[in-house]
Amino acid sequence: MSAEKKLKELGITLAPVTPPVANYVNAVRTGNLLYLAGKGPASGVAGIVGRDITVEQAYGHARTTGLNLMAVMRDELGSLDRVKRIVKVLGMVNAVPGFTDQPKVINGCSDLFVEVFGERGRHARSAVGMGSLPNNIPVEIEVIVEVGGSAPVKKAVKRKKKR
Repeated sequence: MSAEKKLKELGITLAPVTPPVANYVNAVRTGNLLYLAGKGPASGVAGIVGRDITVEQAYGHARTTGLNLMAVMRDELGSLDRVKRIVKVLGMVNAVPGFTDQPKVINGCSDLFVEVFGERGRHARSAVGMGSLPNNIPVEIEVIVEVGGSAPVKKAVKRKKKR
């Protein structure tokens, strides 16, 4: 099934892409690979997993982060249907020392990708704990995407000639 159709079926609307918060870009494409910069959950979400945030809440934040990453994919590619495969996910969890449930947290993003992309959403992954993350966000996730298909045709915009 088309990823775009699956989103509609699930009742998911992607939010607008958030701009980078420092000197970088949201994505870089080289050949048929699209590298997405790390994203976190919605603005204003902060806290340390295992102290301020439960594993279940962090799972939800990882899912929201996955939605933010899909918005970047769509913005860069024109359609999520151009995603040939989610290749690699790196999930970072801002957690208390000794926390060991990073995989359960990052499943929030991984489960979403499989739900939307099906087998194309299955990926290699690392889920690691961090002593801190920017703005004290609970999770940050970056993704590598294999791109396929051709770009959607954009409607031509008529421009007035300068005289």
